[in-house]
Amino acid sequence: MALSATRPTMRDVAQRAGVSLKTVSRVINDEPGVATDTAAKVGDAIAELGFQRNDLARSLRHGRSSMTLGLIIEDVANPFYSAMAQAVETAARERGLMLITASCEEDPAREREMVTALLRRRVDALLVVPAGPDHRWLKDAAVGTPVVFLDRPPGDVEADTVLIDNVGGARQAVEHLIAQGHERIAYVSDAGNLWTASERLNGYRQAHEAAGLPIDDALVRPGTHRAEEAEAVVASLLANERPTALFSANNRNTVGALRALRATGQATALVGFDDFELADLLGATVVRFEPAALGRHGSALAFARLDGDDGPPQRIVIPTELVRRGSGEVRPGAEVGS
Repeated sequence: MALSATRPTMRDVAQRAGVSLKTVSRVINDEPGVATDTAAKVGDAIAELGFQRNDLARSLRHGRSSMTLGLIIEDVANPFYSAMAQAVETAARERGLMLITASCEEDPAREREMVTALLRRRVDALLVVPAGPDHRWLKDAAVGTPVVFLDRPPGDVEADTVLIDNVGGARQAVEHLIAQGHERIAYVSDAGNLWTASERLNGYRQAHEAAGLPIDDALVRPGTHRAEEAEAVVASLLANERPTALFSANNRNTVGALRALRATGQATALVGFDDFELADLLGATVVRFEPAALGRHGSALAFARLDGDDGPPQRIVIPTELVRRGSGEVRPGAEVGS
């Protein structure tokens, strides 16, 4: 279901400003022939009411479509988001649409700015990897436009969503390490306030609880966004807290952890969440899923809404699988190279 709500109209603006509907139209479209003080009244009314011109609705009334699909992701340089974007682009091309992609870099203000800009460009539908915790503002901003959320759910609104089984995948990873005999398992992740990181931490905790193992809070290290940060954190953990195993909660953290393990030469088990290029050659055990599936399912949900589906919001969860390649099978006390 597309996000929807009642929004102020041009008629509301005209009534608030005490002018004709035609005058409001002239002001909005920057047409000549409107006195300065009258334009100011209209501008004040627009600001007071929070009016936004619905270019998409106007184009549909005239039987036109912008023939574009909008996609907001976090970081196009991250292979995870690149695979997702490529899948959306393929789906858009098959439907005859052009894809417009923007990055919000985990910044809620930038997310809102990019979403607003795409809506003003009259995208037919919008797919969003959300950065902010509250999306109630979209009820007004995206009236008539299908919006699908990818990788993370929206905040405080109901909408179509495609997610990964973060809790289940993380729990499987840690259970695998526990099965190898590990009891001191470090957790290294992105910022703890990110929904995906908190879900994976939940899976980490569930695995410990199920095994009856206590969690040493000193081994839980959220907040490493880049591989270089993860490398430094893991090096510190190995030197001071001495875990026998590591669970890295995304591809950047896994790369940083592998660098730290190589530099220290310690035989420490490692399972990462997310597969990545060359992971097989590096012998990295990972929790794998298909990032492209997020894009495919998200596009399909958006197109269904464009085709008239007005059913309740759907929630699709992409499964994960554990891929054993060696790093997660290192047992406690193993020698380097064994």
